[in-house]
Amino acid sequence: MNLLGLVPARSSSKGIKDKNIRIFRGKPLLAHAIECARASGVIHRIMLSTDSEEYLEIGRRHGAEADHLRPAHLATEYTPMVDVIAYELEYVLRKENYRPDAVVLLQPTQPLRQPRHIREALAILEKEKCDSVVSVVEVPKHYAPDFVMKIVKGRLVFYQENVPPLTRRQDAANVYYRDGTVYMFRYDSFVRTHSIYGQVCHPMILDAKESVNLDEEQDWDILKMLHDS
Repeated sequence: MNLLGLVPARSSSKGIKDKNIRIFRGKPLLAHAIECARASGVIHRIMLSTDSEEYLEIGRRHGAEADHLRPAHLATEYTPMVDVIAYELEYVLRKENYRPDAVVLLQPTQPLRQPRHIREALAILEKEKCDSVVSVVEVPKHYAPDFVMKIVKGRLVFYQENVPPLTRRQDAANVYYRDGTVYMFRYDSFVRTHSIYGQVCHPMILDAKESVNLDEEQDWDILKMLHDS
């Protein structure tokens, strides 16, 4: 399967300043994403999508294709990721009529990603013949929808309205959150649905110890506390 690795790294960020080039274990985060993709042994091309000349240079230095900047309107905090993906796929289609079989989105904000995660996702995609594979981590039982609450007009109510509340954590269903380690999807499915999930999405379940998603400074503090940086 011809697999394209896409590393999205816009230059501005509010939660963590310049988070995509923060140094972790001696290298910028986007370099970790690129080198992980290379080490997986299953990705044919690795593209960097950015709005920064500085980031392009870092990308080239670590082995990514980094020959253009994405437009400014696709580099805001409100830009949907699907629009960025669509732009980059259209770019290589126009430039060289290139259509990969599948794409793996590798966000730099998951520095604990390992090459085996990419290989495992590809194995699931091929075995299950699904449209996409997304890495997830199980939500702790006490945060499951059965137990969380919300405030409505000053009143505290269960999040799941009109559902009898559970009293035992072990009765709660297993639920999962997308952790950002791997989003892998078939090219044809994305073009058809304009979605990275398509119609049939399979999970790749990770242990919480394998995952940390860097959105706020406190996430960076947790990473430094748990892993030598």
